[in-house]
Amino acid sequence: MEIRDLQRVIAETYLERDRARGVDGTFRWMVEEVGELARALRDGSDADRAHEAGDVLAWLASVANLTA
Repeated sequence: MEIRDLQRVIAETYLERDRARGVDGTFRWMVEEVGELARALRDGSDADRAHEAGDVLAWLASVANLTA
């Protein structure tokens, strides 16, 4: 999958909610997920780390969609 494909899937699934939340709110959710990834990298299992990294990537795609 290419990044543009991920962004399209995220937009098709979440763009309306992301727009309603706005860039600032969506960015803050992403930052919260980065914190969860930091905890998983420190103390989590491989599965936890992979899950949290995926969450951060999805939220980053949401932020990118809102700012494009």
